[in-house]
Amino acid sequence: MKRAIIPFAVASGFAVLAAAQILPKEGSQAAEMQMTPPVNVEDIKWGPAPPTIPPGAQLAVVAGDPGKEGLFTIRLKMPPNFKVPAHNHPTDEFVTVISGDFRVGLGDKLDMDKGLSLKAGGFSEMPARMNHYAWTTEETVVQIAGPGPFAINYVNPADDPSKQAAK
Repeated sequence: MKRAIIPFAVASGFAVLAAAQILPKEGSQAAEMQMTPPVNVEDIKWGPAPPTIPPGAQLAVVAGDPGKEGLFTIRLKMPPNFKVPAHNHPTDEFVTVISGDFRVGLGDKLDMDKGLSLKAGGFSEMPARMNHYAWTTEETVVQIAGPGPFAINYVNPADDPSKQAAK
């Protein structure tokens, strides 16, 4: 009986030592972990969207920094009849409709006869470099999340509003 216990005790001891090596120390884990402060909808701070987004939209950063590497979450508030021409992103994009009617389609040119209507709670994932476009029929708020840095590359460079503003 003692012979069976010794190998089990040795194996158990190795398991404890291995776990101690891979589990974070209590103090270091607390120092490394950070939580974005919770945000209620009334506390969201809206501002003008960057010049690469067509004029009229407002943007709020909810978490992270969309201009840097790492995860981010932003919200985009768009007026009725807002259009985002065909574009893609260098990273995956995850879009959740918060309110309104968000229309999305795939392709190299905005085509309002095609696409899908997403209402509040609707979700869409656009893989990196997939050409897509969007428009609204009423005031619409979407939440966009993904890995940064976030960028918009228009299929037709003439559609880039930041280039139009520079003229």
